[in-house]
Amino acid sequence: MPAQPPSPRRRRDPQRRIAEITEATLRVIAERGIEGLTHRAVADEAGVPLGATTYHFATKDDLIQAALTLAYDRYAAMLTEWVAQRPDLTPDQLAVLLTDAMLHAYGPDRAYQTVELELYLAALRRPALRPIADRYTVATTDALLSYVDPLTAQSAVAAMNGLTLRGLAGSRPPTRSEVEGILRRILTPNPALTA
Repeated sequence: MPAQPPSPRRRRDPQRRIAEITEATLRVIAERGIEGLTHRAVADEAGVPLGATTYHFATKDDLIQAALTLAYDRYAAMLTEWVAQRPDLTPDQLAVLLTDAMLHAYGPDRAYQTVELELYLAALRRPALRPIADRYTVATTDALLSYVDPLTAQSAVAAMNGLTLRGLAGSRPPTRSEVEGILRRILTPNPALTA
């Protein structure tokens, strides 16, 4: 019986492996939080050897930074598309649409928003993450600048950050009328003040 030729070795794609590990990191954080994030948990989730995670990401902070960067890239792309699809909005329309987005964050997008917020809050104790966290604020503010002045955009971003934290961490998320009322107050000039 003739000998079988050796099977060709599968060529490794380091960029694909890094992407798989980063995606797995997001899933582990969604399930276990930052505290539950370990190289072993990520390796198990990605279906790769433990050595692959430590080879590409030497520390837990490296994993967190990669996950935060990926989450930011997705968020920035979503914002760009959102603004492109809505080039002209009145402050009233903007308040309604931002309320829709906030309520979605408390419901169908809760897991994604929880990961994003947890990664964002990780910057409290990890100064290396702060520049990426800053990019979230800048991206959101820049998106709102398509519709409102800089101070109004900054105020709306601060309110949305607080509403997101309250909605995800509290026992009861804010209602539509609460969110819309807060955003409308910020986005719509108060006639009593401008008269």
